Amino acid sequence: MPHDLSNTVNIALWATNLGVSLTGIDDWISHIDRKMKQARADGADIFVMPEYASEQWLAFKPHGLRPEDEIAWMADLAPAALDGATNLATRHDMMLVAGSMPWNIGDDPRRGQTNRALAFLPDGKIIAQDKLSLTPGEQEPDNWNLTPGKKLSILEWRGLRIAILICLDIEMPALSCLLAKQNIDLVLVPSMTGKASGYHRVFSCAKARAVELMCVVAACGTTGTAIHTTQNPTNYSGCAVYIPCEPDLGHTGIFATTTPDGGDGADGPVLLAHDVPVGKIRQLRAGDAEVWPGNWSAKQVEITEA
Repeated sequence: MPHDLSNTVNIALWATNLGVSLTGIDDWISHIDRKMKQARADGADIFVMPEYASEQWLAFKPHGLRPEDEIAWMADLAPAALDGATNLATRHDMMLVAGSMPWNIGDDPRRGQTNRALAFLPDGKIIAQDKLSLTPGEQEPDNWNLTPGKKLSILEWRGLRIAILICLDIEMPALSCLLAKQNIDLVLVPSMTGKASGYHRVFSCAKARAVELMCVVAACGTTGTAIHTTQNPTNYSGCAVYIPCEPDLGHTGIFATTTPDGGDGADGPVLLAHDVPVGKIRQLRAGDAEVWPGNWSAKQVEITEA
């Protein structure tokens, strides 16, 4: 019988090194399998990969593929990853968030692509979350030319209420305001940042969201350089699990973290955060927090010119 996670949860975050050479989708799945097997042996319940983890596929892209065609090529390949990733979640009895990948809108390449994170559950269900706020580069007509999503999904799994916000989405206070009404336990943040500045933007905002929402926020990003990439020559990131800054939780708001870098020359670090206290945080959210005002809307505030 599936075990309840409403008290504590163990989260594995993999800051995937995109520079690992792969030969195809099956090789990609096997690579994830090895990482999940170790994480499961260490007690992980959830395994999270970063945004555009699919850039590893560029190692086996067709010769002569133009930069502006890379997104469509990855989107055409993405369905081939579904069965393998579903089997991994079932075999290891874990939720797998396989990073994000381009996906054809309505499964029709002519309608363009979206940046989609997929959560694979052990019972075979697949939950999709499209990136809602795109970077300028993602919207560039002559480059990746992606389309933003329009829905924010709330996933209930084994006693947890979970949301996925992809990279720039965690920086958007407007989305935090929407989530504040949803009694969220855990926000998962797959990310891709090329520089230290981007890493600090995403992860600093992730920590702020943990305070604002009185919940757990777990973030991980890409490291290294994908073989044959034309868009992302550097990737700088790490992994972190943030919690509210409460006396009962150790004051700092940092539950676990890795040192960010641009690639470790291997597979990239895996952070395994044991016994993340979601139940205690839910209790604080229900009224035991030090000063948290709850879902405060500021609707009574009037802006005036001084």
